[in-house]
Amino acid sequence: MMNTNTEIIEKLRWKKFPVLNDGYVCLVDCMGDDRAIVQAARVSYGDGTRKVSDDETLIRYLLRHRHTTPFEMAEIKFLVRVPMDCWRQWIRHRTASVNEYSTRYSVAIDSMQNTEAQMWRLQARDNRQGSAGYLESEIGQELTRREMEFHHMARDIYEQRVSEGVAREQARKDLPLSTYTEAYWKIDVHNLLHFLELRMERHAQEEIRQYANIIGEQIVKPLFPLTWRAFEDYCLNSLSLTSLERGVIFRLASTGNIPATEEQFLAAQDEFWKSRERCRERDECREKLQQLGILR
Repeated sequence: MMNTNTEIIEKLRWKKFPVLNDGYVCLVDCMGDDRAIVQAARVSYGDGTRKVSDDETLIRYLLRHRHTTPFEMAEIKFLVRVPMDCWRQWIRHRTASVNEYSTRYSVAIDSMQNTEAQMWRLQARDNRQGSAGYLESEIGQELTRREMEFHHMARDIYEQRVSEGVAREQARKDLPLSTYTEAYWKIDVHNLLHFLELRMERHAQEEIRQYANIIGEQIVKPLFPLTWRAFEDYCLNSLSLTSLERGVIFRLASTGNIPATEEQFLAAQDEFWKSRERCRERDECREKLQQLGILR
């Protein structure tokens, strides 16, 4: 009889979880499970550890204290279809083995990411690399119409070049970054959790966040349930404090100003921030204190 993890792998293998308008993520293979992580960790402690620490307690200890090497003993291989601009962000995580669809050898995938009229995002004013809010629907409809026109034109030009005998490696050069690519992506669980911690975070770009959410919730969670619970507690939903932020909290607490007002927060802010009209570090501290209920 297959063990539980084998059954889960067989249930998930090659199941395509849709992302965006024509992307997907699917599991190809998995080596190891929660027990493999525990087994690797116990090499350092000997068999006696089994008597005093159950698997989940040990996994939580490892992740809480960033003892990461046992998590490298398990690996997952995915097949993904993703727009090229999103893939650029993805491939920056240089800790995986990758084999991507080649448009030098094969005709480019005839699919591009489309943007629905209500999904055009506004540039954030306080974050040069982020977005905040959405354009009005009327404007979005025109942008979507122009996008579709451009996609069709770019594909027609590409296919004309190929039909005329132009080398694929050259014919592809004007394809938009919205063109989908496919890749096998194999990564150990330690580096996968790091990828997910960054890309599931609410400030990550929405498109890659959708992929990360699917990978985490639909694939990693059922395959590594003990590790996933610890990851949610200590990484995904955790909050870190810098020494400067701890100083702000200490000053507010010492004067009894908790919960504090904005004026009290500014009075207790670090000296390094006071002379700066705009300060991202101060803004991040304010947001953390609001989440903790320390600042109103």
